[in-house]
Amino acid sequence: MIPLAAKLMETGNNIIIGAGEEHLSFFRKELPGLAYINFPGYKPGYSRFLPQYLKLLFSVPVLLYHIFREHRQLKKLIGKHDIDMVISDNRFGLWNRKITSVYITHMPLIPFPGAFSFLEFIGILLHRAVIKRYTFCFIPDLPGEVNVSGRLSHGIRLPGNVRYIGLLSRFSGIDTTASDNPVNVAHNTVILSGPEPQKGILKQKLTNILKDKKTVTVFLGGMPAGKDDMSRTGNIIWYDHLHSPAMKEVIITSETIVTRSGYTIIMELISLGCSARLIPTPGQTEQEYLARSLSEKGWFTTISQNKLTEETDLASMKPLWPDELNLQSKILLERALKELLVKEQE
Repeated sequence: MIPLAAKLMETGNNIIIGAGEEHLSFFRKELPGLAYINFPGYKPGYSRFLPQYLKLLFSVPVLLYHIFREHRQLKKLIGKHDIDMVISDNRFGLWNRKITSVYITHMPLIPFPGAFSFLEFIGILLHRAVIKRYTFCFIPDLPGEVNVSGRLSHGIRLPGNVRYIGLLSRFSGIDTTASDNPVNVAHNTVILSGPEPQKGILKQKLTNILKDKKTVTVFLGGMPAGKDDMSRTGNIIWYDHLHSPAMKEVIITSETIVTRSGYTIIMELISLGCSARLIPTPGQTEQEYLARSLSEKGWFTTISQNKLTEETDLASMKPLWPDELNLQSKILLERALKELLVKEQE
């Protein structure tokens, strides 16, 4: 959402950011000086025992309640703040017939594990019904054979209001120098993200593997409400959060990068020309699919969390994806935003 907001600001649009408090603190750091509304979305949560797809299935009644609730809330916000366009990230209820609305998703298809893959069509149909409520659906990927999301958004019938807008990255357009880098030694980088308890489990496993290595390892804690303060134990450096210029410099100067296979960080790494070792969140089928798919393409490497041992080699590879991923992304984004702004003025 950051690169979209930044692009719309360039064309003179008034931007209001609506999110939960944790994410608002992040947006205030990245996009200071805007208007902010506390408007939290539904958090499905994660289970220690159930795969994520089962957790989602059991959460459907609660999800439906939140869809209707946020739809009513949006109606009030439109009148209160004189809003004429809403762009939302995977929020099913943020459409309104009186305004231009955009739904953003990279996965019109929610992947199920092999034995249950025959049920995927249900999710596709439901997602299609949601997408049709909006003026546009933006998919942050490329439309052709060279793409990142694979079958999550390709090879299925999509509504006519879908637009591929290229890969998005908050690091695009940020010029940095060595002075932005808070780490002035050779280092590896671990980027943590996602919910507990899996985030803590991964942190502990990787700490055990890396604590005795000669090279310093920088852990980025994925805590947007945290400060940029550093703590250090031996050769492990920890940051709760880093501002984008500093984070960019830490990443691009890393010898090795280890991260979850979330779609946002994958897009950001590609924009920086950096590959990584991907460790999908256990039971999160989207991340497991992306890690496997991108590893098969030779763009990233992957390993399962349960296979991590103190002998595991976490070295990542050199990036091998085609240049057109980034070149075409710029063109697609400009085209989509131009169409959006023309539509909004009709």
